[in-house]
Amino acid sequence: MGYCECWDKQRTMFDCLLQSKRGEVCHGVEIGDAGILYLVEHNPVYTLGKSGRSENILVSEPYLRSIGAEFYHIDRGGDVTFHGPGQVVGYPILDLEKLGIGLRDYINSLEEAIIGVCREWGIEAGRVAGASGVWLDGESPRARKICAIGVRASRYVTMHGFAMNVNTDLRYFSHINPCGFADKGVTSLEKELGHKVDMEQVKAQIVKHLSEKLKIEIYK
Repeated sequence: MGYCECWDKQRTMFDCLLQSKRGEVCHGVEIGDAGILYLVEHNPVYTLGKSGRSENILVSEPYLRSIGAEFYHIDRGGDVTFHGPGQVVGYPILDLEKLGIGLRDYINSLEEAIIGVCREWGIEAGRVAGASGVWLDGESPRARKICAIGVRASRYVTMHGFAMNVNTDLRYFSHINPCGFADKGVTSLEKELGHKVDMEQVKAQIVKHLSEKLKIEIYK
């Protein structure tokens, strides 16, 4: 899916949830009690968060276009990252007040859900102090990120989310300091396991673990 198309959908749902919190009716939009979850694969695209540093993009924008990738400076937290085929990108547009959790607990829940998915594939993942996302060997010189997380929230309504590398072409990450880290690597389920992984199975696992961690029912 094209990044702009998905970004527009996110903003529509985000605005609709904010309207509902003001007691207004949002016409022509179907959304669950607490929100909606998009799970997508993007065409190659680099995004830079609102507080990100442009020097973490190691090549020029014309070069990115020459390899078939787009670039956007967007309104999420975090630094620069890559989205592309073989990567599950999740956009939960949720009213955290209805879920009864704060933003920090929400981000923890996203991380815990992905840690649970990794465990189902026999991979032990965890956190790195001072860094969002999900990591392998996080406290060692071999630290490598398998899932990036960057969110935006207003009046406890969220947008943006997480990006889990499943069968991602990791060469795209060589053009950036992923999430602003020059001394840490990236990985994928495919790289760790040595074979391609079924994307639909991973999406189903993400839905299951998010449902458990957020204590909500997610309908397809």
